[in-house]
Order: sequence, then C-alpha cells, then structure tokens
Amino acid sequence: MAGLEPFGPFSDAFLIPPRRFSDDRGWFEDVWNAERFRSQTGVAPQFVQDNASRSGARGTVRGLHFQAPPFAQAKLVRCPRGAIHDVIVDIRHGSPTFGRWAGATLTEDNGHQLWVPRGFAHGFVTLEPDSEIAYKVDNPYSAEHDAGILWNDPALGIEWPFDTSAAILSDKDGSAPKLADLPVLFEYQS
Repeated sequence: MAGLEPFGPFSDAFLIPPRRFSDDRGWFEDVWNAERFRSQTGVAPQFVQDNASRSGARGTVRGLHFQAPPFAQAKLVRCPRGAIHDVIVDIRHGSPTFGRWAGATLTEDNGHQLWVPRGFAHGFVTLEPDSEIAYKVDNPYSAEHDAGILWNDPALGIEWPFDTSAAILSDKDGSAPKLADLPVLFEYQS
C-alpha cells in the first residue's frame, strides 16, 4: 500500500484521507485499521484510550494541549460531526521544525484524520456549532502531566480561520504559557 505524504513541514505527522465505500444508501468507512496505518506511515501505535468532546458554539478553542513525559501521548484525531480547524505545533527541542505549526480542516464530510506524534501540542477551533472531535491516544490521561501552550502565542504565528477576538475558551487555555516560557519537556530524536 502506498505511503502517505507527511503533513505540513513535519516528517512524522500525517493527514489521512478516508477509505469510503459509497452506494445509494450512503457510505461505509473503516475508521481504524492497524495494518493499513502501519503500512502507510511506518508507525504502529498501541492505542489505550478513546476520547471525545463536543463544543456547542462556533469559535470554541480547545488547546494547545499535550501530556508531558512519561505520559506523553500520540493521537489520531477526527471530526465525526461538524467541522474543526485542527492545529499541531512541534515542541521538541532540537527539532528542525521546533515551534512550527500546521493546520487542517477536519469535517464529518471529508472524513480526514490527523496523526499527531508525541512531542507536539494539539488544539482546534470549531468552525460549526455542535462540532465533535474523537481521538485515540497511545497513553492514558494523567492530570499531573496535562499541559499546554498558549493557543494564540504571537511567536507561533498560527493563522486561525476565524475572528480570534471572539474565541470561546477555558481559563486554563487562556492562561497557558507561551512556548518560550515552557521548560524543555521533549528532546528531538532523529
């Protein structure tokens, strides 16, 4: 099976189009297939948890989140309802793409999934009301290791596709540290 093109400037992140089989009744999609994923990406995650969230209002920002080692997580993210703009930021010190970001629109219609490797902060904004996000993770949640960086850190220069002055976010996300203020948590391994 053919490999996937890396996502944005990152060699180890991937935007994954769906394999949908359609007929006059609708469509069928196998959302997760371990062997196909491994053959397309060279990665063989062992998922331990599925998570989901729903945001009622358009312009809801969640992120930029990550878990610090030893509970760092890789994620496979999708949007089964509505539409989100998903963003990842490389926070691995020594990486040639440290501090760079990439974003993609995930919708229930396009069915795309985003592979977010460990050492990346992840966040999204809802583009439609009542949008849902579902994601698999390869390490369990740990409140003690839950962390984030400021979603609108000017040094990152993320181009969010909405009026950011109207962002709806938690106090935690609104007061997260800038990337420059974050201690070294991830070292790049070439």
